[in-house]
Amino acid sequence: MEIKADTTVCIGAGMCALTAPEVFDQSEDEGTVVLLRQTPPDGQEEVVRRAVTLCPSGAISAS
Repeated sequence: MEIKADTTVCIGAGMCALTAPEVFDQSEDEGTVVLLRQTPPDGQEEVVRRAVTLCPSGAISAS
């Protein structure tokens, strides 16, 4: 699985960081998504998919 994050689309809701903090964080300056890993840790694929689903702006994706 490859994870992508588009900071130009992100609205800073933070659902990704709350759902999968091992993979996502938020910028302290803008509040936008910060991708900590391009692939999820073992066993975290479902959590990442949930974070993608919860993102209100569609700024994150996983394939």
